[in-house]
Amino acid sequence: MDYEQFTEEVWAHYCQHMRSMPWRDDPSLYNVLVSELMLQQTQVPRVLTKFAEFMSVFPTIESLASASLADVLIVWQGLGYNRRAKYLHEAAKYIVANGQPTDIEGLVKLPGVGKNTAGAIMAYVYNQPVAYIETNIRTVYFHHFYPNDANVSDARLLELVAATVDKEHPREWYWALMDYGAFLKSQGMGRLDVSKHYKKQSALKGSVREVRGQILRALVSGDMTLADLKATLDADGRFTPAFDGLLADGLIEHNDGQVHLTK
Repeated sequence: MDYEQFTEEVWAHYCQHMRSMPWRDDPSLYNVLVSELMLQQTQVPRVLTKFAEFMSVFPTIESLASASLADVLIVWQGLGYNRRAKYLHEAAKYIVANGQPTDIEGLVKLPGVGKNTAGAIMAYVYNQPVAYIETNIRTVYFHHFYPNDANVSDARLLELVAATVDKEHPREWYWALMDYGAFLKSQGMGRLDVSKHYKKQSALKGSVREVRGQILRALVSGDMTLADLKATLDADGRFTPAFDGLLADGLIEHNDGQVHLTK
């Protein structure tokens, strides 16, 4: 498929099926940063609900920066991968202290923001024609350009993304790619195993990650002794690695005989 035909198909789908999202209606740095971190490992429908709740509690980046991590974790409950909440909290504090970053180099200094998330922010907030990759983008390019290939590297894919980005309308182009990719996946055409970097997500049930979430949910209600916390969970041998991991990540604290969310 040539580039012109490809871009025409992407734009045609977008014109008919574009999705409305609050971070698209107002693509400020704060809105996009919150949405991008929430969308890591989480589907759009869940994020739409949680985004609205989060913004009702923390309507500005200043309100998020001044909140306690415990308060942020409480609102974050239900999204999982709670380190993202800590990264977002730390990023807000960094921006309030140092100002709004306006380039890739500045954005990647933010906790939880790698090159691809920084690329998304550059496209959505600043309308810059940068090339970046995420799951839906991979889905679209694999479907159209690598239908029978395997082991396609991101470096190879990035060249193609850069060659086809709409330089006049990069923000809308990436929205179009995201919506088209979501559609392809809904139709069973999202072959992410084509990617050289693809790793199937491990099941939540029976995992240490599951127990991490259970511990945090238990502590939302208030401080607990370690013994009481253990007694509320049916965690087998997963409690210790889950508990130690949360301590190491700075999401919980254990002092004076009590375990609590980090203040």
